[in-house]
Amino acid sequence: MARQTQDDRPKNPVRGASRTSRAERDYAKQLKLLSRQVGGLIESYASGLHGLPTLTQLLTAYAEGLVPWAKRVASRMLGEVDLRDRDAWRSLGNAISAQLHQDIRNAPVGVRMSELLGLQVTLITSIPLEAAQRVQELAVKARIEGGRAREIAQEIARSGEVAESRAVLIARTETSRAASVLLQARAESIGSVAYLWRTSMDGSVRDSHRKMEGKLVHWDAPPTLDNLTGHAGALPNCRCWPEPVISDPYKPERRSRS
Repeated sequence: MARQTQDDRPKNPVRGASRTSRAERDYAKQLKLLSRQVGGLIESYASGLHGLPTLTQLLTAYAEGLVPWAKRVASRMLGEVDLRDRDAWRSLGNAISAQLHQDIRNAPVGVRMSELLGLQVTLITSIPLEAAQRVQELAVKARIEGGRAREIAQEIARSGEVAESRAVLIARTETSRAASVLLQARAESIGSVAYLWRTSMDGSVRDSHRKMEGKLVHWDAPPTLDNLTGHAGALPNCRCWPEPVISDPYKPERRSRS
């Protein structure tokens, strides 16, 4: 996430929960390795279009066999994001009471973690499955347009590049989504009902997201931006994050002196 000046930074330290650069980098590395394996399989078959039906079957079987590996890779990413989220809440220090810190530590995030893990496994196995679908569609096109078979074979060989682009998008989007989801789970567990939408405040922020800067969003009413519905950080390529609005019921309000 782009660095902000001191004046631009929100005062709530929980913003740190969205800083998932290490988790994203490691996740992307693993998914790129997978996409290159997929590309290698495709290249070995792309020279002869007659072998494409076998290739699509191979990629489908490969996706099915990926599940245990996908669970391990996704679990590492989620564990790293969860650790960053815990650290971010701890950074609130004396801003909240010891009892509220305890409530946050005991927040029930297991269900959300399980849901995130299932989603990650589906997305990881979709990389070879989408490649198989692309190869199949190009093979059909080759049969229809026989004269362009060589060009289509070259396009099939490029499937590895397409898979790698998909892998990078998944890593970028899903680490941010995980941070947003876990932050929401802990925030809601201590009574937060809303958050302030925060952006990276740089030239790469989409116009629709820039307009959300500082707006109050209720956790149970995610906004729809560019035809996509989701919270800050949970949309594709979104570098925004939610700054939860929290109150501490264990800290008595200070009364002004008369």
